[in-house]
Amino acid sequence: MCGIVAAVGSDNVLPILLEGLKRLEYRGYDSAGVALIEAPGRLGRAREVGKVAALERLLASAPLTGLAGVAHTRWATHGQPSQDNAHPHVSGRVAVVHNGIIENHLVLKNELVAEGYAFTSETDTEVVAHLIERELQRRGDLLAAVEAAVARLEGAYALGVIDADRPDRVIGARHGSPLVVGIGEEGYYLGSDPLALLPVTDRFLYLEDGDLVEATRTGCVVHGWCGNGKRTPVVREPMRYEHDDPSVGKGEFEHYMLKEIYEQPVAVANALEGRLGSDQVLIEAFGPRARQLLGETRQIHLVACGTSYHAGLVARYWIEELAGIPCQVEVASEYRYRDVVAPPGTLLMTLSQSGETADTLAALRHARARQGQAYVGALSICNVPGSSLVRESDLSLMTHAGPEIGVASTKAFTTQLTALMLVTLGLRQLHGGDGELTARLVHRLRYLPTLLGDALKLDAEIARIAQRFSGYRHTLFLGRGAQMPIAQEGALKLKEISYIHAEAYAAGELKHGPLALIDASMPVVALAPMDGLLDKLKSNLQEVRARGGRLLVFADPESGLEAADGMTVVNVPACCRFLAPLVYTLPLQLLAYHVAVARSTDVDQPRNLAKSVTVE
Repeated sequence: MCGIVAAVGSDNVLPILLEGLKRLEYRGYDSAGVALIEAPGRLGRAREVGKVAALERLLASAPLTGLAGVAHTRWATHGQPSQDNAHPHVSGRVAVVHNGIIENHLVLKNELVAEGYAFTSETDTEVVAHLIERELQRRGDLLAAVEAAVARLEGAYALGVIDADRPDRVIGARHGSPLVVGIGEEGYYLGSDPLALLPVTDRFLYLEDGDLVEATRTGCVVHGWCGNGKRTPVVREPMRYEHDDPSVGKGEFEHYMLKEIYEQPVAVANALEGRLGSDQVLIEAFGPRARQLLGETRQIHLVACGTSYHAGLVARYWIEELAGIPCQVEVASEYRYRDVVAPPGTLLMTLSQSGETADTLAALRHARARQGQAYVGALSICNVPGSSLVRESDLSLMTHAGPEIGVASTKAFTTQLTALMLVTLGLRQLHGGDGELTARLVHRLRYLPTLLGDALKLDAEIARIAQRFSGYRHTLFLGRGAQMPIAQEGALKLKEISYIHAEAYAAGELKHGPLALIDASMPVVALAPMDGLLDKLKSNLQEVRARGGRLLVFADPESGLEAADGMTVVNVPACCRFLAPLVYTLPLQLLAYHVAVARSTDVDQPRNLAKSVTVE
């Protein structure tokens, strides 16, 4: 989604703003821009469609300098990608950058037009700039003007605002969209993601909804809501950012996505570290309330979006079989708008890589508001400490995946699955499950990183197969049981980065419609681990072959499946059926990656997509 960087310091802040924008490129965007206070009373602005590199070229020919400024990468919501629609937006002496959506912008626009304000863009953000400028004329102080303006806004926003007459400060506001304050030695900074500011600081204040912040070169004051409905200065404790700096780049890899696929054995090992005992999961490692909340759980509502939703679907098989607890998995954008019935003893589990996914956050808040005491609490599984989802949950389990730059999620997905297995075994231990099976699974979890490393050895073989796939327009993925969500994830990866239309079905559903699509132009990718459904799957594969379909089967070496005319078989490292979803994920990621490379698409930043979806 869109990215914000703002800075106020003792030297020219343009290099900081540009570096911050580069570090936000992974989120997806279509244009970029900066605005700086070049001298008291004078704003300089540069905007460009396309990559940050295009903005850099523009600034090389017409440089800007200033001690305070705001910058932005935009992902179009209102108005097509264009220079006029790019941020920052300026009104008088005010420049504004904005993440989110202003839902009542048309009402406000009509009001402002009637007062003589002229609009030059199609965006909702320009309303904010004019609104703040109007209030600044009335009140004479930027902080008061921003406070008055945001009181009129409906929707989600994070704002960075500068006033040309005050080159010594930047104002930020947060409501429903993430914004952090970076504490540096040479100044103070705002960012929609801490990653943007790591070159200048690793200490951050995480703003809460409703916060306004006034930052100067030497300090900042956060104004939050108090009990009487007014804002007052509040203390937000600084936190040190713990992730590694991703500026080390792609190393030997052509793309971040491939690098992150290869990082999965280490990422999963990090997710397991300190959480496994000799024969059981160390529940206390989840957090101080983990034993109480998991012990009181009688039902689970698991809520997520996109790839995280697929992880939840896998976990449902695990939780119901291994822990004996009913588990309902929901798409967050649907859950938040339903009158959800949560029986007493329901644990709300949310999954999000960023911890700022708008629909997942809204689902958490919706559940808390509607259900009262029906929920025993909320558990989040997340990759970002200090994120909104983590702060608003009763219990959080960090995945420790490290920064994930590629838009198409890889290691975030497998570390989520790892965390979900840990939670499943914790529930099993607290609800009377057989200790012998738990001990066996704990033992196998220790060897999971090695298994994932073995799966990566299939890379060259899959790359060769991908050359054939690059010419297809459609692909069907099949799985059964816990492999069905993995088939869905494989289809999602293929369509995300190669732009090939792909769908996934439970293999048993073939005769209920999808079989009509099968011919030589519709390849079928199937997952065949050793489990109780293998023989059923083999029958489904014969149905495809009988109709001239081309099969690519990822199979256990002992499955009995062999290559034949129209059927390619790739042997995946043997593993237990409970951990097979993680192991079989990697070949599908590699397939999607190599097909995308063969089709010359933008692997790390696929069109129309964003890394962190922080609006509906």
